[in-house]
Amino acid sequence: MAHSGINILFAGTNFSRLLGGLWISAKISIVALVFGIALGIFLGALRTVKNPILRVILRLYLEFFRIVPTVVLLFLFYYILPKNFNVNLNAQAVAMLVFALWVGAEMSDIVRGALISVPQHQREAGIAIGLNGPQLFRYVLLPQAIGLMIPATINLMTRVIKTTSLLLLISVMDVINIGQQIIEANRQHYPDGAFWVYGLIFILYFLLCYPLSAWARHLERRQNNNA
Repeated sequence: MAHSGINILFAGTNFSRLLGGLWISAKISIVALVFGIALGIFLGALRTVKNPILRVILRLYLEFFRIVPTVVLLFLFYYILPKNFNVNLNAQAVAMLVFALWVGAEMSDIVRGALISVPQHQREAGIAIGLNGPQLFRYVLLPQAIGLMIPATINLMTRVIKTTSLLLLISVMDVINIGQQIIEANRQHYPDGAFWVYGLIFILYFLLCYPLSAWARHLERRQNNNA
């Protein structure tokens, strides 16, 4: 009697393994976003400083991570740099590092754009009451820029989560890698198992990303209504 393809999801520990793989993807995304956003806020503030050399360096950093494909960055940091510099990092650490640097680069541009969008008279008012540079950033510019940053930051978060699907290329046991292992191990009993495994993976990614996307759209609508 033929096996029903959907049973592959519940055979043995397959379902719990897929959830465990999803947790690995989510954990890497969370760590990368926390450190990347913090780095991006710092670099974004520096990009508003009127120092041409600093601006060029930070611009090159942004363009490097924006232009080079993520898969190339993963291979570079996982296979090439450790060999040349004798550094031993596990795959998850490499993934977190690459994604954090990428998020930092993208976030710096979001922060810079939000900061320069703060009306000039707000800056002048802060300077007039005697605020120095760090105080002006902390009490005047950043609070007003946060509202402009949130929708773009949420969109960046969803991009990071979706891009974790590339982590199987450096042997991270994420949900995609585990899904492929389950398909290969059960190919004889469940020849159409790939449809159900990848269907579940699609649903899991959707459940992670859709609330963020809906939140971003809601914030954009509210911002447009208040404009």
